[in-house]
Amino acid sequence: MTTTATTLTAERADLLETLATHRYFLRHTVQGLTDEQARLRPTASELTLGGLIKHVAHTEEMWADFVLDGPTAMGAGDDPEQLEKWAAEFRMGPDETLEGLLARYAEVAERTDELVRTVPDLDASHPLPPAPWFRPGAVRSARRVFLHVVAETAQHAGHADILRESIDGQKTMG
Repeated sequence: MTTTATTLTAERADLLETLATHRYFLRHTVQGLTDEQARLRPTASELTLGGLIKHVAHTEEMWADFVLDGPTAMGAGDDPEQLEKWAAEFRMGPDETLEGLLARYAEVAERTDELVRTVPDLDASHPLPPAPWFRPGAVRSARRVFLHVVAETAQHAGHADILRESIDGQKTMG
Protein backbone atom coordinates (compact mmCIF):
# COMPACT_ATOMS: atom_id res chain seq x y z
CA MET A 1 0.00 0.00 0.00
CA THR A 2 3.02 2.31 0.14
CA THR A 3 5.41 3.48 -2.51
CA THR A 4 8.84 5.02 -2.35
CA ALA A 5 7.66 8.14 -4.17
CA THR A 6 7.09 11.24 -2.12
CA THR A 7 3.76 12.91 -2.81
CA LEU A 8 3.89 15.97 -0.59
CA THR A 9 0.62 17.70 -1.33
CA ALA A 10 -0.49 20.66 0.77
CA GLU A 11 -2.76 18.31 2.74
CA ARG A 12 0.09 15.95 3.53
CA ALA A 13 2.37 18.85 4.47
CA ASP A 14 -0.34 20.14 6.82
CA LEU A 15 -0.67 16.70 8.43
CA LEU A 16 3.09 16.47 8.91
CA GLU A 17 3.36 19.97 10.36
CA THR A 18 0.47 19.39 12.76
CA LEU A 19 1.87 16.05 13.91
CA ALA A 20 5.28 17.66 14.45
CA THR A 21 3.76 20.51 16.47
CA HIS A 22 1.87 18.29 18.89
CA ARG A 23 4.73 15.81 19.21
CA TYR A 24 6.98 18.75 20.09
CA PHE A 25 4.62 19.87 22.88
CA LEU A 26 4.52 16.35 24.31
CA ARG A 27 8.31 15.87 24.16
CA HIS A 28 8.94 19.39 25.50
CA THR A 29 6.79 18.65 28.54
CA VAL A 30 9.17 15.93 29.74
CA GLN A 31 12.43 17.84 29.15
CA GLY A 32 14.72 17.89 32.14
CA LEU A 33 12.90 15.20 34.11
CA THR A 34 14.60 12.28 35.77
CA ASP A 35 13.38 8.75 35.21
CA GLU A 36 11.99 8.79 38.74
CA GLN A 37 9.97 11.93 38.02
CA ALA A 38 8.71 10.45 34.75
CA ARG A 39 7.37 7.46 36.74
CA LEU A 40 5.47 9.59 39.29
CA ARG A 41 1.67 9.54 39.51
CA PRO A 42 1.03 13.07 40.80
CA THR A 43 -2.75 12.87 40.37
CA ALA A 44 -5.48 10.35 41.15
CA SER A 45 -5.01 8.97 37.63
CA GLU A 46 -2.75 6.06 36.66
CA LEU A 47 -1.05 8.41 34.18
CA THR A 48 2.68 9.02 34.35
CA LEU A 49 4.67 11.21 31.99
CA GLY A 50 6.82 8.30 30.84
CA GLY A 51 3.70 6.20 30.43
CA LEU A 52 2.10 8.86 28.25
CA ILE A 53 5.13 8.88 25.95
CA LYS A 54 4.99 5.08 25.79
CA HIS A 55 1.24 5.05 25.16
CA VAL A 56 1.32 7.69 22.42
CA ALA A 57 4.18 5.90 20.65
CA HIS A 58 2.41 2.54 20.80
CA THR A 59 -0.91 4.01 19.69
CA GLU A 60 0.68 5.85 16.77
CA GLU A 61 2.53 2.70 15.74
CA MET A 62 -0.66 0.62 15.93
CA TRP A 63 -2.59 3.08 13.78
CA ALA A 64 0.23 3.21 11.21
CA ASP A 65 0.12 -0.59 11.09
CA PHE A 66 -3.65 -0.34 10.58
CA VAL A 67 -3.13 1.92 7.54
CA LEU A 68 -0.83 -0.72 6.07
CA ASP A 69 -2.40 -3.99 7.22
CA GLY A 70 -5.99 -3.29 8.21
CA PRO A 71 -7.84 -4.49 11.31
CA THR A 72 -5.52 -7.40 12.08
CA ALA A 73 -2.95 -4.83 13.21
CA MET A 74 -5.23 -3.69 16.03
CA GLY A 75 -5.80 -6.88 18.00
CA ALA A 76 -9.04 -7.86 19.69
CA GLY A 77 -10.61 -5.00 21.63
CA ASP A 78 -12.24 -7.29 24.17
CA ASP A 79 -9.28 -9.58 24.92
CA PRO A 80 -8.45 -9.27 28.66
CA GLU A 81 -4.71 -9.74 28.02
CA GLN A 82 -4.77 -6.99 25.39
CA LEU A 83 -6.69 -4.69 27.76
CA GLU A 84 -4.10 -5.26 30.52
CA LYS A 85 -1.27 -4.44 28.11
CA TRP A 86 -3.10 -1.27 27.12
CA ALA A 87 -3.54 -0.24 30.77
CA ALA A 88 0.17 -0.90 31.45
CA GLU A 89 1.12 1.54 28.68
CA PHE A 90 0.18 4.45 30.91
CA ARG A 91 2.84 3.51 33.44
CA MET A 92 6.59 3.70 32.99
CA GLY A 93 8.13 0.43 34.12
CA PRO A 94 11.12 0.17 36.46
CA ASP A 95 13.30 -1.13 33.63
CA GLU A 96 12.35 1.69 31.24
CA THR A 97 14.09 5.03 30.85
CA LEU A 98 12.63 8.28 29.65
CA GLU A 99 15.49 8.52 27.15
CA GLY A 100 14.62 5.09 25.77
CA LEU A 101 10.92 5.87 25.53
CA LEU A 102 11.65 9.14 23.72
CA ALA A 103 14.00 7.36 21.30
CA ARG A 104 11.31 4.79 20.54
CA TYR A 105 8.76 7.56 20.04
CA ALA A 106 11.11 9.28 17.57
CA GLU A 107 11.42 6.03 15.58
CA VAL A 108 7.65 5.62 15.47
CA ALA A 109 7.17 9.26 14.43
CA GLU A 110 9.71 8.92 11.63
CA ARG A 111 7.92 5.85 10.29
CA THR A 112 4.51 7.54 10.49
CA ASP A 113 5.81 10.65 8.75
CA GLU A 114 7.17 8.51 5.93
CA LEU A 115 3.78 6.83 5.64
CA VAL A 116 2.00 10.21 5.51
CA ARG A 117 4.33 11.19 2.65
CA THR A 118 4.07 7.95 0.69
CA VAL A 119 0.76 6.18 1.23
CA PRO A 120 -0.70 6.19 -2.30
CA ASP A 121 -4.21 7.21 -1.33
CA LEU A 122 -5.31 9.03 1.83
CA ASP A 123 -8.85 7.82 1.10
CA ALA A 124 -7.85 4.13 1.26
CA SER A 125 -9.92 2.58 4.05
CA HIS A 126 -10.10 -0.50 6.23
CA PRO A 127 -12.88 -1.73 8.49
CA LEU A 128 -12.26 -1.24 12.18
CA PRO A 129 -12.02 -4.39 14.28
CA PRO A 130 -14.80 -5.19 16.74
CA ALA A 131 -14.24 -3.24 19.95
CA PRO A 132 -16.51 -1.53 22.48
CA TRP A 133 -15.19 1.90 21.45
CA PHE A 134 -15.77 1.47 17.67
CA ARG A 135 -19.19 1.68 16.07
CA PRO A 136 -20.01 -1.70 14.47
CA GLY A 137 -19.21 -1.67 10.77
CA ALA A 138 -17.14 1.53 10.96
CA VAL A 139 -14.20 2.08 8.63
CA ARG A 140 -11.23 4.45 8.80
CA SER A 141 -9.38 6.01 5.91
CA ALA A 142 -5.66 6.69 6.10
CA ARG A 143 -6.53 10.40 6.36
CA ARG A 144 -8.85 9.78 9.30
CA VAL A 145 -6.18 7.66 11.00
CA PHE A 146 -3.60 10.44 10.71
CA LEU A 147 -6.12 12.97 12.05
CA HIS A 148 -6.81 10.61 14.95
CA VAL A 149 -3.08 10.40 15.72
CA VAL A 150 -2.96 14.22 15.78
CA ALA A 151 -5.91 14.33 18.19
CA GLU A 152 -4.48 11.57 20.39
CA THR A 153 -1.11 13.32 20.59
CA ALA A 154 -2.66 16.72 21.33
CA GLN A 155 -4.95 15.29 24.01
CA HIS A 156 -2.11 13.53 25.77
CA ALA A 157 0.17 16.57 25.49
CA GLY A 158 -2.46 18.39 27.53
CA HIS A 159 -2.54 15.57 30.07
CA ALA A 160 1.26 15.70 30.23
CA ASP A 161 1.19 19.43 30.87
CA ILE A 162 -1.06 18.91 33.90
CA LEU A 163 1.13 16.10 35.23
CA ARG A 164 4.30 18.13 34.78
CA GLU A 165 2.86 21.12 36.59
CA SER A 166 1.80 18.79 39.42
CA ILE A 167 5.32 17.38 39.71
CA ASP A 168 7.44 20.51 39.77
CA GLY A 169 5.28 23.50 38.90
CA GLN A 170 6.64 23.86 35.37
CA LYS A 171 4.05 24.97 32.86
CA THR A 172 4.74 23.78 29.36
CA MET A 173 2.02 25.55 27.47
CA GLY A 174 1.21 28.58 29.51
